[in-house]
This record gives sequence, structure tokens and C-alpha cells, in this order.
Amino acid sequence: MSTTAPADRVPMPQKVGYGLGAFVDLWGHWLYQSLAFHVFNVFLGMAPGLISTALMIKIFIDAASDAVFGWLSDNTRTRHGRRRPFILVGGVLAGIGLPLMFAVGRGWSDTQYFIFMLASTLVYVPVMSCFNMPWTSLGTEMTPDYHERTSVMQVKNAIQKVPELTMFVAAQFTTLSIFNDANGKPDILLGAQVYCSILGAVMVGMSVAIFLLVRERYYESVVVRQAKVPLRDTLYRTLQNKPFRSLLGMMLAYGIATAMVGLLGYYTTLYYVCGGDVALGTRWNSAMGLAGMAFGFAGIPFFGMLARRYGKRLGLMAVLALAVCAFIGDWWLYDPRYPWLQLLACGFVAFTGAGFWTLYGSTLADVIDHDELETGQRREGSFAACQSWISKVGIGLGNGASGWILQFTGFDAKLPVQSEEAITLIRLLLSGIPALGLLIALVLIARFPIDEAGAGRTRGLLEARRGAV
Repeated sequence: MSTTAPADRVPMPQKVGYGLGAFVDLWGHWLYQSLAFHVFNVFLGMAPGLISTALMIKIFIDAASDAVFGWLSDNTRTRHGRRRPFILVGGVLAGIGLPLMFAVGRGWSDTQYFIFMLASTLVYVPVMSCFNMPWTSLGTEMTPDYHERTSVMQVKNAIQKVPELTMFVAAQFTTLSIFNDANGKPDILLGAQVYCSILGAVMVGMSVAIFLLVRERYYESVVVRQAKVPLRDTLYRTLQNKPFRSLLGMMLAYGIATAMVGLLGYYTTLYYVCGGDVALGTRWNSAMGLAGMAFGFAGIPFFGMLARRYGKRLGLMAVLALAVCAFIGDWWLYDPRYPWLQLLACGFVAFTGAGFWTLYGSTLADVIDHDELETGQRREGSFAACQSWISKVGIGLGNGASGWILQFTGFDAKLPVQSEEAITLIRLLLSGIPALGLLIALVLIARFPIDEAGAGRTRGLLEARRGAV
């Protein structure tokens, strides 16, 4: 195990500054996803299949716009760098636009709600891509050191636990008594609009902070001298990189499998553990968010330690093996007799999820070094865009299937109590689908060719050719 040189260490203010982007990333991309069924299905009565279809289309649009902004940020040259200007503009606009995603009326038809979801997506998604592609790219170019890259991702993922918690409590916030209507029932739509307005203001502040705190390490010494990257290379040439294909396949299997059942955990809590009591279900959902944050914090140093001692590939294999066990355990941990057990269900998944995304981001930086050695270009934006394009298409299919999977179980939001057959199917699929996907991911990462020694050799060859950064 090598020791990180002082020159390779990233100052803590920069690590924290980069990590603040998780607020914009999570809320801009996933808050809408997490509240969409709660608002449009549970409150407004929209058919779940239409909602999941709209969310699937949203992710397809997201994938295409990511490719454009990844390419643009690779080729931009300004006195503030190539990433930071996009981060500032995109983040500010994303914060302003977040509450507008729920600016709908009551009593609309399913078709009207569906059209609004598509129209708002067409406007908002490119704004988020303007922020997210440069920000994701920036994280892979903050240090050339194999282990310091993991440290950067550890800080980022530790900070990320705060916005993750706010997504868990989002549903409960919308049911607060201050939003009750004249009949004393929660006005979930109003609650969502207020919540998104508050978080949108925070997103604006975080975007300014990132711009001020973070610097682009490779820009002056490497990037300004290299040729522009053609748009076609964003997908085609990036996929020629064999280590990247292994890493991407693993992430795709993980993402699709977990996206397909993303709804089922919420509905299991609401209709199985809590017997259809929405207010009680949202309170447990908030408590599960706290458990997830605590377990996630524990997972970051644990899997970081494994990666430092045994390498990132073995660290990721450990993550996936434990995640299989966590999802299988959901069958027993969602239990109406012992509702507190679902805190462990959420916690174990969060524990492994924190390790997965920490090591994935760090490993991607090693892949980009491998690509620079082969192509002579730093193309972090191309890799961020390509992985986003491929993964979001896959996750979009998973999200698109999720609502139909829910309907397939026989679930009906208009019924106060769901049938035993529907509940059993929801629970079986919640455990079975992720376990299968994670096993596929485990096989793919076992073939990943870059270890610590190989990454060190690549860095040595790069510095001999173009100098240290």
C-alpha cells in the first residue's frame, strides 16, 4: 500500500467545496423522482404507469443533454477554467427551476398531468446537465493519486448524506399540519411546492460556493494545450476503452436493478408495515432516512479502508456481495409486527450504497488516466457524459418499468387496504430483482483490469510524457 505524497493531497476546503455539489445533484436529479408518485399518484390520483413513463422519458432526455454538456465542458476554455462556469450557471438556474416542477393545478386529467410532466422536463433537464456534467468531471481530475481519489469521493459522499436525508423527510414535510386543507387533510401538492422552493434556494447558494472554493488541477498544465474533442468521441471513442466498459457494465447492472424496485420499498412501508396510513408511513420513511444516513456514514470509511488495503476492485466486490445480502434480508426486515426492523433494511442498503458510489467515482478517475495514456487527451467530460448517457438510459428503463411492476402486483391506490397477493408480490420483487442485478454486477467487476500497481505505472508513463500536475 503506497503513501500519498503531500503534493498530491487535495486541501480539505476544496474537497468540501466539491462535495457541496451533491446538494444540487441529488435534489436536482432525484428529489422530483422521489416525490413524483407521492404527489401525482397518492395525492392527485394519476395512474402510476403514466408517472413512471414520464420519469423514463425524463431520464432519456437527461442522457442526451448530458452528452452535449459533457462535450461542451471538455472543449471550453475560459479564465475560470472549463468546468466552473457551467457549474455556476447551471446550479443557479436549477435551484430557481426546482419548485416549478410541481406547478400544477388540482383536478386536472391524467393526460394534462402527463403533458405537464413532459413539458417541464424538456426545460429543466438541460439545466441540470449544465451543472452535473462539469461537476462530475471535476471530481475525477482533482488529484493524480490512486488513494487520494478515494479520499475525495469519501468526503463528497459523507456530505451527500445530508441532502439524502432531506429526500427521505420530503414526503413527511408535505404532510405537515400547516399544509392541511379545509377538511383537515394534508395538501401534499402545496407541501411539495414549499419544500422545493426552500431547497432550490439552498441549491443556488451551494453553486456559488463550489465556484469559489474549487480549482481545476489539470486545466493550466494539460488541458489548454490539447486539441478539441469531437462530439462523436463522447460516446463512440469512450466506449472503446475496455476497463471503462467493465466498470460501466457493473454500474449499469447495479443501477437498473435498484431503479426497478425504487418504489417498492416506499409502498412496502406504506401499505404493508403501516397498513395504508400515509402519515405514519411518511414518518417511518423519515426515520429510515436517518438510519440510512448513519449507516451510510459508517460505510464510507469501512469500504475506503478495504480499498486502501486490498485495492478498489476487491473493495467493490465486497460492496456488491454485502448488498446482495442486504436486499435478500428485506424479506424479513419489513415486518408490521416489528416496524423498527425496516430501519435496518434501509441502513444496510445505504451502508453498501455509500461504499459503491465512493469506490466507483474513484475508480473512474483511474480509467480516465488509462484513456489519456492511449489517446493523449484528458476527456473527463466525455467519460462523465458517456457513463451518464448509458446509465440513465438503463435506469430510465428501470424507472419506466417500476410503475408497471407496481401495477402488475395488483396494487390499487384507490383501495385503503391492499390485497395479500399484491403485498406478497411487492415484497418478493423488492428482494429478488436487486439481488439478481447485483450478482451480474459482481461478475463484471471481477474482470476489471486496473489495480493499484497498474494505475501507478500509467501515472509514471503519463508524467514522463507530459509532466506532473
